[in-house]
Amino acid sequence: MTPQELRALCLSFNAAVEDFPFNPETSVFKVLGKLFALTALDARPLTVNLKCDPDDAVRLRGEHPGLIVPGWHMNKRHWNTVTAGGELPDRLVRELVEDSYDLVVAGLPKAERLRLDRP
Repeated sequence: MTPQELRALCLSFNAAVEDFPFNPETSVFKVLGKLFALTALDARPLTVNLKCDPDDAVRLRGEHPGLIVPGWHMNKRHWNTVTAGGELPDRLVRELVEDSYDLVVAGLPKAERLRLDRP
């Protein structure tokens, strides 16, 4: 997956926006103000921090050692750092980004979730 593909994927979700609260190099993707992906798009290798169900996080780290690791500078129980520009299949990276978005949306208040469902 290229940096451009990762950025386009993150922005393809309903109400997703890109923000730069830390520095101009670090893209933070949010839905209604809540972070679901964090990456330095110019980093090599390309990595992205993604929210993950704690049980799935441990399983994924075991299945993909070195490519999916505990979230760098994040809560290690709920976040993984995923190497997106390499050996992992793009399909898996896309699923993990979508899962991160879905987990964040699920944690939003009901009124905000309903706003997202409207066209």
